[in-house]
Amino acid sequence: MASADQIKALLRSFVDRDDAQFLSIAMQVAAYEAKRGHGKLAEEIKEMIDAAKNQRAGRELLGHDPTPISKPRGELANLVAASYPRDTLVRMVTSESVRERLLRIIREQRHFQRLREHGLAPRRRLLLTGPPGTGKTLTASVLAGELGLPLFLVRLEVLISKFLGETAAKLRLIFDAVRDTRGVYLFDEFDAIASQRGMSNEVGEIRRVLNSFLQFIEHNDSHSLIVAATNHPELLDHAVYRRFDDVIEYDLPTPSQVADTLKGRVRDFAGPDVDWLALGAAASGLSYAEITRAADEAMKDAIIGDRTAVSQAELQLALAERLAMRPAGVARPVQP
Repeated sequence: MASADQIKALLRSFVDRDDAQFLSIAMQVAAYEAKRGHGKLAEEIKEMIDAAKNQRAGRELLGHDPTPISKPRGELANLVAASYPRDTLVRMVTSESVRERLLRIIREQRHFQRLREHGLAPRRRLLLTGPPGTGKTLTASVLAGELGLPLFLVRLEVLISKFLGETAAKLRLIFDAVRDTRGVYLFDEFDAIASQRGMSNEVGEIRRVLNSFLQFIEHNDSHSLIVAATNHPELLDHAVYRRFDDVIEYDLPTPSQVADTLKGRVRDFAGPDVDWLALGAAASGLSYAEITRAADEAMKDAIIGDRTAVSQAELQLALAERLAMRPAGVARPVQP
């Protein structure tokens, strides 16, 4: 544990809003813990310091502090839910290819002014596809956290109106906000408004909404990021894809990614003899979200039972329960 002097110095630098001093003391704490043999804790502190430095560098490149959340007013307040995530890419478990593409987006956003000086634009319209629970929604939070931007979740259940013409008008309000307030705007379950035109169950209003969305996103030249996510890419209209700067496909985790997710969630609460790779193999077919819930259930049972650690058997049971909850035919093997 950090010394009393270090804790007081951290608090003083926080009150004084001296970021450089705060990070310097935090690094001293990491070194102190490493000397005491707490290598894992020291490494976690260093990772958080690196993430904080990256965010700070991004703010300096942009020339301002993180964009404050301007409270949506009027009808817009019902259309979007605003938050300020602190998620970082270093804590996100995903495939290396997805990580590299997200890093590229973050780098381009942090250097958008330099790119614009050369007549270029950063990627700012992203389409995320893949099964539920594989990290699509988390990606929007990570991008907001890394760039110091607010996250605006578009509430599609409010956006889609039963009254003719209202939905397109509401969509215009959202894109006005995209232009006026820089942030990450997430359209989750995007297939609800972007399904193929001409489908047998299509209604005229949804077709008009899709046409409006395509026009708005085509002419959007704001500094905001638009993130659309769907579990059903096969339903999307083909015209949608070319409107996005990048299409990123997510998949269920491999056994090693399952192991990393479990270790990251349980951390020091795990027993010494846990075979993480064996647990990863046992969780084949589960999503990241399901794995996280299973880890939480095992930890809750241990806490209620006055146990100080979670055993492999308890984690395996929690994973098996999650697998049993899946409808027949949903689970599928992951790539080795």
